[in-house]
Amino acid sequence: GDKAFAQFLSDEIKEEKKIQKHKSLPKVSGGWELEVHGTEAKLLRKVAGERITVTFNINNSIPPSADEETQEEQKPDEQEPELTSTPNFVVEVIKDDTKQTLVLDCHYPEDEVGHEGEEESDIFTIREVSFQPTGESDWKDTNYTLNTDSLDWALYDHLMDFLADRGVDNTFADELIELSTALEHQEYIKFLEDLKSFVKCQ
Repeated sequence: GDKAFAQFLSDEIKEEKKIQKHKSLPKVSGGWELEVHGTEAKLLRKVAGERITVTFNINNSIPPSADEETQEEQKPDEQEPELTSTPNFVVEVIKDDTKQTLVLDCHYPEDEVGHEGEEESDIFTIREVSFQPTGESDWKDTNYTLNTDSLDWALYDHLMDFLADRGVDNTFADELIELSTALEHQEYIKFLEDLKSFVKCQ
């Protein structure tokens, strides 16, 4: 059984490498630096007296496939539908002269992705906003967290503009999807390779 499994994995790895769009990770425009630690990625950027970091994790970032029926009707030689990774991401804005970090928790609404032509709508939303003490890795639950569900829309718009002024806009969000998808695929291939060596190991 293990031999067949290893053979299957070899073929699978070949296939996945064939459809891999990016041999190296795509860049995010606007001067963001990328740091990757396993499945977690961090984009960093400095703007006049501020540091902006965007953190996301590719685990569980691929939305469940909604079109199960269409897969049945596929002809064998057709490409599988492309999987895209739309991770939640956290934006932290740190001003040099304050002890606080503004933290904005953002996500891609499931029904929004793929609505081309609606220029007006944003492809990501802000879910929560809070202040956290700068430099502390553990966030405090005792800090007030603003949930945007019941938020005055004018305030919400200002928050979105605040992010856009710092380079976190629809273009950024699009490029983040591309980066995350490439990263996810890279990790998936690596996982298959690790699994293959594990299965072959006596």
